[in-house]
Amino acid sequence: MSKQVSYNYEGSVALVTGAAQGMGLATAKAFAKAGAAIVLADVDLDAVQAVADKIIQNGGKALAVKCDVSNEAQVKAMIDLTIATFGKLDVAYNNAGINTLEIEVADMTRADYDRIISINQNGIWLSMQYEIRQMLKQGSGVIVNCSSLAGFVGARGRAAYSASKFAVIGMTKSAALEYATRNIRVNAVCPGMFETPMAQFITEGNKEVLKEMTKAAPMGRLGQPEEIADAVLWLCSDGSSYVTGEALSVDGGFLSQ
Repeated sequence: MSKQVSYNYEGSVALVTGAAQGMGLATAKAFAKAGAAIVLADVDLDAVQAVADKIIQNGGKALAVKCDVSNEAQVKAMIDLTIATFGKLDVAYNNAGINTLEIEVADMTRADYDRIISINQNGIWLSMQYEIRQMLKQGSGVIVNCSSLAGFVGARGRAAYSASKFAVIGMTKSAALEYATRNIRVNAVCPGMFETPMAQFITEGNKEVLKEMTKAAPMGRLGQPEEIADAVLWLCSDGSSYVTGEALSVDGGFLSQ
């Protein structure tokens, strides 16, 4: 289980998309605990506002922003508001994403496919565009994108989801090469089976399915959101200063089988 490694992000500004729950929420809290000014972005403004208010009450700096990452105008507004409030953007964790219940390729509607691609793939692309433009102005920055175990292997009934997560890894590696000499690092985390609201959604709360998922993990348990937070904070820290273009699998050993 996560021991919540200590990091010092005092003076830094961090942005997390999809920050209302699960891995995004855990990572936003971890950045705030480490001293960063944190921007929590999500389509659920009430949820992130409640978290931001609590961070501020505890002496931290936080900003809640409503943002649908598939909407370019909202992504631009998110970055503009971040800069207007805190003056810069040091690190970003592009976590926002969705999944669907199992549906085979031949049964998938165009609307199903387009919705997943627009958020999981296009949302990462748009977020990186505006984040990198700001980081270029500053002369530095670190980005971590959220891919998935499904970005390495296929997943029955989740072709669009898997396609979007493969694409995230490709975009991450390409952007890392493009900005490697301009002091901007770009990496990805690839979560395996985690105990999050998304896991509850894709299993429809079926405890037997969750048990089977747990049995499939070599470590014999599901990951915890805080363990992704630890990985993200490391990838954004000086401790990973020579790491870029990496797709870091955080999967309890699943891909080693």
